[in-house]
Amino acid sequence: MTDDRRALAEDLRRLVGGRVLDPLDILFEGNEGERLRERLADKSREWADVLLGEDDRAAAYLAIRLVSVLYPGDGPFDPPAEWWGTPLGRAVARRAGHPAAPAVPVSVAAAMLGITRQGVHDLVRRRKLDRDAEGRVLTASIQARLSSRPDQPSPARGGRE
Repeated sequence: MTDDRRALAEDLRRLVGGRVLDPLDILFEGNEGERLRERLADKSREWADVLLGEDDRAAAYLAIRLVSVLYPGDGPFDPPAEWWGTPLGRAVARRAGHPAAPAVPVSVAAAMLGITRQGVHDLVRRRKLDRDAEGRVLTASIQARLSSRPDQPSPARGGRE
């Protein structure tokens, strides 16, 4: 298992454990939670394999399902900028773009790409990223850029534009 897969599996295990299983532990009492945590460890590795695997459609669907379950709410999904630098955030950006927005402000595009806002402006100027009529960056162009560069180091480990 690569470092990126290991980090993503651990991030998923931690998030699902904290947001889904911890509340169930309160309700179930006893050792039910322990069995679920063992299953979660296996599923987290499987999910990481799908999110970082070759099947774009399966990865996109899984990314959207995970975001829907882990971040429910009445409003649109709008994570803080630093979320995009997490292993799950990077996988979601690469495989599903922004699940709730066809276009995002330059600051969010920068966070999704792991670069500076100036870097985003430069990519737009060089026509490497597309904008909508309101000047926001199209998430499809962010996703395409991330997907076309699988060998690039992750932003958390010093990836630069």
